[in-house]
Amino acid sequence: MQAITIYNSLTRNKEIFVPIEAGKVRMYVCGMTIYDYCHLGHARVMVVFDIVTRYLRQLGYEVTYVRNITDVDDKIIQRANENQEDIQDLTARFTAIMHEDAAALGVLEPDQEPRATTSMDAISAMIAVLLEKGYAYQGDNGDVYYDVSRFENYGQLSGKKMEDLRAGARVAVDEAKQDPLDFVLWKAAKPGEPSWKSPWGDGRPGWHIECSAMSTRCLGAHFDIHGGGMDLKFPHHENEIAQSEAATGEHFVNYWMHNGFVKVDEEKMSKSLGNFFTVREILQRYRAEEVRYFILASHYRSPLNYSQENLDNSRAALTRFYTALRGLSVGAVNPDEHSYTDAFHAAMSDDFNTPEAIAVLFEIAREINRHKDSAREEAQRLGGLLRHLGGVLGLLQSEPEAFLREVAASGADAEAGLSAAAIDELIARRLKARAEQDWAEADRIRDELDVLGILLEDGASGTRWRRK
Repeated sequence: MQAITIYNSLTRNKEIFVPIEAGKVRMYVCGMTIYDYCHLGHARVMVVFDIVTRYLRQLGYEVTYVRNITDVDDKIIQRANENQEDIQDLTARFTAIMHEDAAALGVLEPDQEPRATTSMDAISAMIAVLLEKGYAYQGDNGDVYYDVSRFENYGQLSGKKMEDLRAGARVAVDEAKQDPLDFVLWKAAKPGEPSWKSPWGDGRPGWHIECSAMSTRCLGAHFDIHGGGMDLKFPHHENEIAQSEAATGEHFVNYWMHNGFVKVDEEKMSKSLGNFFTVREILQRYRAEEVRYFILASHYRSPLNYSQENLDNSRAALTRFYTALRGLSVGAVNPDEHSYTDAFHAAMSDDFNTPEAIAVLFEIAREINRHKDSAREEAQRLGGLLRHLGGVLGLLQSEPEAFLREVAASGADAEAGLSAAAIDELIARRLKARAEQDWAEADRIRDELDVLGILLEDGASGTRWRRK
């Protein structure tokens, strides 16, 4: 099996990936807190770890991919109260929306999708072990807290030192913590909030304990990969390590992977700055494959800068690929027989370097265009390879003609109401004018279509069109 390196956030180095069990990978990724529409940051997490899963499977690994859902927390309760909506109705609605957005972006479903509200037994059991081992205590307010001072390696993932954290920490007046760094494992029930039975009284879990309980229940005390956004490294993932290793007595995770932040026009995306975009808003202007390409065009650990220019570049890039594939009868291909395959795998095996992998796809597209007229059979073979490797990234699986003709959700041509049928009608009128040798009318129609962003390609088989 091909060697692959992964940048491990825990050691801050690229490391050769060695699974705990040969040929098998167990991976957990922190999913969404379900109370609103998915934003671009959520989309990046979903697409990045979809690629990790796809590529590991492409190499022959048996991957068990777990991505959780947080369906009870302070924000969910607050939003349900604001909407005067039942919490279960709220989370069910936004879970369905999340699944729709993920499917639109070509994200494969995880193998398991545990929810906090259906994991209370596992959560309660882990808290009980932490209390029994002396890593947790119950405060005067009824909350159960994790005692950070008991965990020797706290800060190992984030590189933060406890004395520095303690110096900047603040404790609210109503909290019963023994140390400002301690964090809640179980919140005592409050009036009007959902609660569950526990040995420490009715209440609900803290956020951090949910993931420790769900991941170890699904994948075991020690598993291969844990992923999520960079914003989760501290305190969420740091606290997961402390809880899990204290409870199980085992090393929690071998490889920690974190994708970079999302920016909008080089500024941090935030609701307060008014530059906050949901997946659904973006999909009103760009096709899902264009958004997926845009995410993959940057290395997963790099910042992702959302801008209209970058999305337009993604559209142009996909247009080049589909234009190369257009008109080719591509069949099955043996991907092991071509040097391009080696270059593609070298890029992807180097910490899932999708920009370099995409560069290989561009080389193939250039070769296709070079051979289309002079060596059709070679062009078709390369077209099959382009489809195959693009498919590893979840790209280039549409029919070229359909992609190139697809009406964008917005833009000059959509505003003009120019449908595919209307374009075909204009082309038919142009062909009639040419047949009648009315060259002025034929040129006028071509110019009209050009202004509306439609390019015509005249060939022996007739006239085809695509959008600019």
